[in-house]
Amino acid sequence: MNLPRGPENLCFDKDEFMKPDFDVDHFVSDCRKRVQLEELREDLELYYKLLKTAMVELINKDYADFVNLSTNLVGMDKALNQLSVPLGQLREEVMSLKSCVSEGIQAVDDRMAKQEDIRRKKMCVLRLIHVIQSVEKIEKILHSQGTKELSSLEGNSPLLTGQVLERIATEFNQLQFHAVQSKGMPLLDKVRPRIAGITAMLQQSLEGLLLEGLQTSNVDIIRHCLRTYATIDKTRDAEALVGQVLVKPYIDEVIVEQYVQSHPNGLQAMYNKLLEFVPHHCRLLREVTGGAISSEKADIVPGYDFLVNSVWPEIVHGLEEKLPSLFNPGNPDVFHEKYTTSMDFVRKFERQCGSQASVKRLRSHPSYHSFNNKWNLPVYFQIRFREIAGTLEEALSDTLEEAPAGSSYCLLATHMVWTSLLKCWSDQMFLPLLAHRLWKLSLQILARYSVFVGEVSVRPISSENMKESKKSVPVSRKESSVSLNPGEDQGNGASPESQPLPSVSSTQLVYVAADLDKLQDQIPDILEMIKPKLEMIGFKNVSCIAGALEDSKTSLSACVPTLNNRIIQDLSESSFAYLKSALEVPRLYRRTNKEVPTKASPYVDSALKPFYRLQNEYKDTLKQPMVHQWLEGALSESTQKYYETVSDVLSSVKKMEESLKRLKQARRTTTSNPVGTNGGMSDDNKIRLQLALDVEYFGEQIRKMGLETSSIKSFSALTELVLTAKDQATAEQS
Repeated sequence: MNLPRGPENLCFDKDEFMKPDFDVDHFVSDCRKRVQLEELREDLELYYKLLKTAMVELINKDYADFVNLSTNLVGMDKALNQLSVPLGQLREEVMSLKSCVSEGIQAVDDRMAKQEDIRRKKMCVLRLIHVIQSVEKIEKILHSQGTKELSSLEGNSPLLTGQVLERIATEFNQLQFHAVQSKGMPLLDKVRPRIAGITAMLQQSLEGLLLEGLQTSNVDIIRHCLRTYATIDKTRDAEALVGQVLVKPYIDEVIVEQYVQSHPNGLQAMYNKLLEFVPHHCRLLREVTGGAISSEKADIVPGYDFLVNSVWPEIVHGLEEKLPSLFNPGNPDVFHEKYTTSMDFVRKFERQCGSQASVKRLRSHPSYHSFNNKWNLPVYFQIRFREIAGTLEEALSDTLEEAPAGSSYCLLATHMVWTSLLKCWSDQMFLPLLAHRLWKLSLQILARYSVFVGEVSVRPISSENMKESKKSVPVSRKESSVSLNPGEDQGNGASPESQPLPSVSSTQLVYVAADLDKLQDQIPDILEMIKPKLEMIGFKNVSCIAGALEDSKTSLSACVPTLNNRIIQDLSESSFAYLKSALEVPRLYRRTNKEVPTKASPYVDSALKPFYRLQNEYKDTLKQPMVHQWLEGALSESTQKYYETVSDVLSSVKKMEESLKRLKQARRTTTSNPVGTNGGMSDDNKIRLQLALDVEYFGEQIRKMGLETSSIKSFSALTELVLTAKDQATAEQS
């Protein structure tokens, strides 16, 4: 039923009224979310009028049908009663027919079940007949073969015997199939001893024939034997027989521990002899089974893999039993050499496999996993870890020794950091299966050095030079906040309050900064060094490695500001220790009758010595931008303090001058005239002139260093200060 369509602006959908789950309360609450109740009421009243109008139109349209509705239903009950009787009879007839059909179907099902049971019993009988016939046939062939051998001194040729065994194996295969299908039958239990005898005889004959074929290098005999083994589903027995009879004696002869230990390249020579076994002793087997390139596809016997199932297990068993010292990780250098030589042997052995499928079977073989698991790589890594970590921690000592001659670094600590990184990825230490551990160790080394630089940056600065520092007894080292060993307890270290920090010299700070800068520049070289090793193990996400190295570089860079500030502070303090001698200038000129100053004071040259020393002594060690940065920072700090000192001196001079003038006026005498005996420049003006000469000379020397005075903070204010004082002195003199 379709409701009449209402205006478009109604706040509800007319189809809501026709839903089976229509609820008035839900309808009203849903509409209240959109409009007010008054508007809802108005829309409902409007739609009610539309419904009422539509109903009236519907009644008017079908008015005649509404009027004749009761008339048309007259006599309907009689017509229904007349139909009920024939319908009941029809129902009874249908039910009777259904019953007959069901009985027929049941009878057919019973006969089908009996027939199926008979068929199954017949099949069991036929299978038992086949079993008896196969046993009798095999025994007949064996009996006739035995009669022929007795009647003839020569006997059958090996080829004929192989053909007979192949016939017996084909019949035996059918016998096995029918015996399995007839399992549990009493007659089969009676025949089973005869089947066991046939099985033992067949297997014994096959083994003897296969050995004869291998000894005489008869390809046809080997082919017939292997086909017979495959026919009776005993391929693994053939492979085991080859392993025990052909492979094991050779392995026992080649793998001798005394030979390996007594010869310098004994292990490599032993592996070479093992690799020679396949081409020399397995050639016929590979040709027959398709493992050789020259094998003809028509004569191939599939289903065998003697390299994987015969040769390799015996090699692994021989190595594990007769050469247990091979897997000993006690000496890491020897272990690394043995491991790399052994893995090279495994790769060469894999290349002798005839196909990729054979290589996959080899790698999934239990003996392959057993051989790989024998190599205790975690223990080897722990020994290497202790070597590297111990040497590195020893180098990161408080004495900060110099690097050995020929090193590109200044300090032994940084030299050992770089050497440790190189050692991690060197051919003498790296193993592909330890790439993830060595990568972690590399990051730990960089993190440890970052902590070391942070510790050095907060040490107090001493006036000792490097050599004196080396000769001094080292202070007990405090525990590092970052340890290379993840298992170490970091909470046992002594606190900074309980142990004084060891001191560091200015030269050592400069060396640390130079090494830190060089190490950051060489971090990309680490990536280039690691790439070939990672490609070796199939790792291609180089961007991840580059990102981690960039994070390590960022961590090292975070130490630079603190280190720079310490060096700048040390330079500034060393310089200002002389610049503060400007306070002594008034004492040199007051009441001393000295001549008018014409050159700068000696203290200015002394104050500039630390800067010249930095430029000259470390020009081959430090980069010029770094030196300029330190000079600018140190000169800015010392100039600021120098400005304050000069300002205090000039203020003191001015106050003294004013005090003397007041005293002169009070006494009205010239006995205390501040002019010199020669009637020239006053002592106060000499002081002003001397300070001006000092500052001018100070600026000239800064420019000689290659710096601009405009980049030195407070220097312009200092220059303006002394020029004003100089102008005052010149004006009074004139």
